[in-house]
Amino acid sequence: MADPQPTLRALLARRDLGLRLASAEDELAPDALDAPLRWVHSSDLADPTPFLTDELLLLTTGTQFSGGDGPASYDAYVERLGRRGVRGLGFGTEVVRDGIPAGLAQACRHQRMPLFEVPYRTPFIAVARANAEAVAALAYARRTWALAAQRAISLAALQPDGLGATVAELGRQLESWVGLFDASGALVRDHPVGGLGPVALDGVTGEVGAMLRRGVRAGSSLEAAGESFTLQTLGRGGQLRGAIAIAAGGLDVESRAVITSVIAMAGLALEQNVGINRAREVLRAGLVRSLLADDPTLAAPVVRELWTPLPPAPIVVAVATLATARAQVAADWLEARSGDRAVFHGPGPDGLAIAVASLDESLLAEFAALFDARVGVSRPTDYDGFAQAHAEAVAARARRGVPGRATRFADLAGKGVLAQLTGTQASAVASAYLEPLRSHDRTHGTALLHTVRVWLESDARIDAAAHTLGVHRHTVRSRVAQAQKLLGVDLAGFPARAELWAALVATV
Repeated sequence: MADPQPTLRALLARRDLGLRLASAEDELAPDALDAPLRWVHSSDLADPTPFLTDELLLLTTGTQFSGGDGPASYDAYVERLGRRGVRGLGFGTEVVRDGIPAGLAQACRHQRMPLFEVPYRTPFIAVARANAEAVAALAYARRTWALAAQRAISLAALQPDGLGATVAELGRQLESWVGLFDASGALVRDHPVGGLGPVALDGVTGEVGAMLRRGVRAGSSLEAAGESFTLQTLGRGGQLRGAIAIAAGGLDVESRAVITSVIAMAGLALEQNVGINRAREVLRAGLVRSLLADDPTLAAPVVRELWTPLPPAPIVVAVATLATARAQVAADWLEARSGDRAVFHGPGPDGLAIAVASLDESLLAEFAALFDARVGVSRPTDYDGFAQAHAEAVAARARRGVPGRATRFADLAGKGVLAQLTGTQASAVASAYLEPLRSHDRTHGTALLHTVRVWLESDARIDAAAHTLGVHRHTVRSRVAQAQKLLGVDLAGFPARAELWAALVATV
């Protein structure tokens, strides 16, 4: 049987008190009889509100009312009580008056405040004691529940999947949905499984993601799809390991204590995993070095035993650069995705190396966008070409890699070698090489730079360049001679022409 709740309905149900409600329940404010009561106080002051607290019952014998009080006096009295948070008024009869004054009953009906009769045989102290006993019984029951819940959760933490069992046990104890999110903001465990609607889940996931991006330990409250949620990050500030979300609001002290113990255990478990993860990263780095020898003989059985099998060939190799603070989160994300698709990753000599089946290449674009990473992607290859694929990925990232996007080496290779001369360093060198021509054109109003470009595009044929430019062939010949003089090269030879053309391409 449930413990008695400290409410007016519970007091009215006590036969030993003999209390009688003086109005119909449908005339009262909604849930007026079921609102929690913190205390019962008695006063016959005309205005006791300065001495009252919220959420209490007030008892009075009515000595503050004279026989000549009109409706306005009663209305003002009850209105003051309502504003102060009084949840009901008890009138002791046969002490000063034989019954409840009609004006007071009418005022309580206007204010929709519960009014009840306290018979002469029932002392006010008995009503106060009955409520105090209910408050104490509830507090004892809640403390007992909290101890039992913490014991059950501690036992759950000893199971093989201690973290998942802990989340499930917390959900059962609170009789609420509980979700555990990883460091990337993805839901990894919940109880009951799938117990949250998509709209509410989207709202909670969005708030969790925002909390984790801020990188500081914090709690939050959220209203989503008509439900209240309590959220708390896990881990230390700057090294958050995830978050926990509970479909409950307005939690009492005991519930918060149970949740705090779960947060502490989950945080400790996740922190302990950090050391294990570091050892795994060292092992992964060694396996990457093994694959760079183009021999998967060592890596394949180790990866299969510890994680999932290596991605089936043909594979693409990616090399990623991302903020150090997000490295562990990114690794956790890749680890979580390996349940759906075969993924191998590990620290390499040029950044995080990732290998996926060529059919799963879209995962790399998703990774780049989610973690704002610069990612280069190789062409498809077998494992005996891993080193070459790794070099292609490094080249793709170096040439065109931008944060948040995966750059494919195949796209660069298809544009030719000279098309890659667009990096910052190549452009700076090319600009310096061509500066004598630009300076001469600016000072003298000539078109030497444009002329030599058209001349080279015309296979160094004077007549063809003159036709394209719309000038006489002698003009083209004169300009080319002036250009080679300024550059200090002999453009009659192929190497000098090739270097000039490379400089022109690099400054596009």
